[in-house]
Amino acid sequence: MLSELADIRGVSGDETKIRRFISEKLADRGIENSVDTMGNLIARKNRGKFETLPLLSAHMDEVGLMITGIRQGGLLNFMPVGGIDSRVLVAKRVKIGREGLTGVIGAKPIHLQKKEEQQKPYKEESLYIDAGFNSRGEAEKYICIGDYAAFDVNCTKMDKGFYRGKAFDDRAGCLVLLKLLLENNSLCFNAVFTVQEEVGTRGAMIAAYALRPQKALVVEATASADTPETEKEMSSTVLGKGPAISLMDRTILVDREMRDELAGCAVRAGIPFQFRRFTGAGTEGGAIAYSREGVKTAVIAVPCRYIHSPHSVIKESDLQATVSLTRAWLEDNQ
Repeated sequence: MLSELADIRGVSGDETKIRRFISEKLADRGIENSVDTMGNLIARKNRGKFETLPLLSAHMDEVGLMITGIRQGGLLNFMPVGGIDSRVLVAKRVKIGREGLTGVIGAKPIHLQKKEEQQKPYKEESLYIDAGFNSRGEAEKYICIGDYAAFDVNCTKMDKGFYRGKAFDDRAGCLVLLKLLLENNSLCFNAVFTVQEEVGTRGAMIAAYALRPQKALVVEATASADTPETEKEMSSTVLGKGPAISLMDRTILVDREMRDELAGCAVRAGIPFQFRRFTGAGTEGGAIAYSREGVKTAVIAVPCRYIHSPHSVIKESDLQATVSLTRAWLEDNQ
């Protein structure tokens, strides 16, 4: 199911296909679900004996591109949707618009660059998408300003339990929620698959206001810097060490009681875990925590190398441990 979730195109603001896929999976198992005005998909597992259920949250959207102009020769201008390093874009394939036309991100070839150009990273305005059109008029028959473009990558299993693909941020979190919703258990909770997280945690803000949770657990994917040039003590997270429990991020100081609950669940169940360190990125935890009178909120995340790129890498054991820890926390909060 990870491959199915990750391969679907769903750039922020264009989550229709991924939302439909998750909704159909839930409906096939008789799980109640609905879509709010913003586009969030809300599901309820086993109506609880009490009014306020714990909330699980994961975002459906992924980073990508939006077409902003068509050049005279048929090349397409674009701008990023969400945080993308322009250095990972050149020569990557994309799918454009609802029909999924194939294109490739192009730039001035090295043979034509001046020496000073070769020593600097590409600027976004110097890049373009080549979809094989010969003129603006031809391109306009197929492409509209405002169309989305997503990375054209298939999720692939690598050796030793690793997976490579796009959109693990946050289809990994969606998989955790979906598995707990679909499995045969007696847990009672609400789950929300949110929209537009990558452009400002907008969906989570609306969902939390409507659902009024007292406790919420955000399930994310987070940056892993366990690469050779990074000192061990400076790695935000490490692949293979289990889910990362956040202490804080740019949007939230994690509720200490919930942080201790999660760590305690992991220790009692023998689930490997780590703490998320040294990251300035934000999550939708802040949007949920500040809703109405406030919500006790924590964040756990699947470590992910090369996050927000066409080829991210995660480890299956981390994903499995994240499911186990989330389940254990829910069991303690029934």
